[in-house]
Amino acid sequence: MFFASDNTSGIPAPVLAALTQASEGYALGYGADTLMDSVRAKIRRIFEAPEAAVYLVATGTAANSLAIATYVQPWSQIYCHRHAHIEEDECNAPEFFAGGAKLTLLEGADAKIDAEAFAQVLSAMPSGVHHPQPGLLSLTNLTERGARYSAAEIARLAGMAKAKGLAVHLDGARFTNALVAEGCTPAEMTWKAGVDVVSFGGTKNGLMGVEAVIFFDPAKAWEFELRRKRGGHLFSKHRYLSAQMDAYLTDDLWLDLAGKANAWAERLQAGLIAAGVRLVHPRGGNILFAEFPLAAHQALRAAGAVYYDWPAPPPEGAGPAHPQQCRLVTSWSTSEAQIDQFLSLLKAAL
Repeated sequence: MFFASDNTSGIPAPVLAALTQASEGYALGYGADTLMDSVRAKIRRIFEAPEAAVYLVATGTAANSLAIATYVQPWSQIYCHRHAHIEEDECNAPEFFAGGAKLTLLEGADAKIDAEAFAQVLSAMPSGVHHPQPGLLSLTNLTERGARYSAAEIARLAGMAKAKGLAVHLDGARFTNALVAEGCTPAEMTWKAGVDVVSFGGTKNGLMGVEAVIFFDPAKAWEFELRRKRGGHLFSKHRYLSAQMDAYLTDDLWLDLAGKANAWAERLQAGLIAAGVRLVHPRGGNILFAEFPLAAHQALRAAGAVYYDWPAPPPEGAGPAHPQQCRLVTSWSTSEAQIDQFLSLLKAAL
């Protein structure tokens, strides 16, 4: 009953096999390996972007921060939701790599930027040397509260941003979960909707540790290469990143893994609703936020369930009836048995 995060799952067998195969013999380093050529070709085909510049890094923080930094100056303004990962969970790395560019936080339910509120912020955007300059809009899909932007919603926000001279970044740590749930194409969720650069996640969808940064404008490629090297994120034995991503993109494994995670979340959601549990946010993919009495949480954890209280642990002295919220995340390796055991224990404790 392990629902702490999808980055706690293991690695699918095809990816492990690809790593073993990549370890045989020799390969050029720093991204010059032939596997990287295959990765680049596959991503260009999948995203319908034959000129896209494609790079690999090992962490989502590096992908987001280096991608954003490539589009802004130290005096720029970066717009994101106040619950965006780049605001809450990256220890100011985007500001650091961007030389101090300012994060400006926006509102909206379920960690989705509200378009009307964004329009008001843009209309009041000051100009002149005394103020931050237009930089970038960053969207997160799935959001940090598990909701999903549709392709149309991304296009609307991106269009507003572009009208004010802002580039658009998509934090896609769970891009594939959003894509599978939305039922659109990668192109429709990115460049066709106005996205300039996407952090295309792999780690949360089964990989050992690799994320792709995809620039739909190849003019940004050289600057990113320099920033990646200067930032310490250019791997010498790059083939081990390439091997993971190449296996991930082979025979639709990336889609299959996300489809499994989403399906398990759907099963868990149905059971929670049947038990009378309140869901705090709409499910956009493989993340659920639920609220039920503290006594039930204690019974679940005593039986071995692992998940996070969210947004905070229960207050000191809270009684058994205290309505405590939590986050539950399914992965490709979640099982029917785990979900059914969790739901059985929960129902017995309610």
